[in-house]
Amino acid sequence: MTGENDLSVLLKSMSPRVRPGEFVFVSLPGEPPTDVTVQALVREVEGLTVVLERADADRLGLSYDFVAGWITLEVHSALEAVGLTAAFSAALSEAGVSCNVLAGYFHDHILVDIKDVDTALSALARIG
Repeated sequence: MTGENDLSVLLKSMSPRVRPGEFVFVSLPGEPPTDVTVQALVREVEGLTVVLERADADRLGLSYDFVAGWITLEVHSALEAVGLTAAFSAALSEAGVSCNVLAGYFHDHILVDIKDVDTALSALARIG
């Protein structure tokens, strides 16, 4: 199934939705614990970065610095689409919202400070 490439279509049909919960980035020296659901994972030279629900990190005593709300753009964007990330990150920057972006096969995911979720949704609605 091929995703959308046309930037104007992508922007009009982003349909941002908040995933319930609070999420944190945790750096681990090895593999994640088996008793936790990893929401996202990135292998870096310095270690493994995982995104977990805050409650899981707290239960396991894992440290984190940033608590995020998770916004998913419901549009199925093609991995080679040009301009979507630039457009939404510019809109969020203009609104004073920092964003951390994860791209999945079907959707783009934006993690913003938990206190900025509503501001982010408003900024995204203005470009959609």
